[in-house]
Amino acid sequence: MHDRTDLPGQTAPAHPGPARFPAPVDTALRSAGWQPGRWDIRRAEEWADALRAHRSSAGHQHAVFPAAVEAWAEFGGLHIKATAPGRQIAPAPVRIDPMSGLHLARTLGDLGRALETELSPLGEEGDGQAILAIDAEGRVYSIDHTGDWYLGPDIDQALTSLVTGIQPERLTAG
Repeated sequence: MHDRTDLPGQTAPAHPGPARFPAPVDTALRSAGWQPGRWDIRRAEEWADALRAHRSSAGHQHAVFPAAVEAWAEFGGLHIKATAPGRQIAPAPVRIDPMSGLHLARTLGDLGRALETELSPLGEEGDGQAILAIDAEGRVYSIDHTGDWYLGPDIDQALTSLVTGIQPERLTAG
């Protein structure tokens, strides 16, 4: 007996590469409306323009750079909710919308200077309990009333940490 790939003119199906996200993260993202190839650059550019145009009463402005715009284009507008319990902590819902950090230009600027980078708002965690930010290298952070947290070296790892309830690393001075 031959399987279809042994027949003349047939080719074996391509083997999928490693999954971009772990299954629970992929499920949560797809439930929120994400799919591979999602890219809303128009909305991302509108957000970039709005952030660049905003100036706080004290004169602080947002940094906008490619890593932020790319994250907004792929994940912007999503409301992501975990579909499983967390590994180390309870996962919180995540909303990718940089406008949630519109009035935090000084906070993000101060943290960016401490980290020797620039930060741009990414969204929020836990229905406004924490602001998410991304730096020029694509690293992602969470800022809440308890401190500043490192979520991962890129948006993929940050979303994985948030959705699966991995304890983030606290940023410390010095």
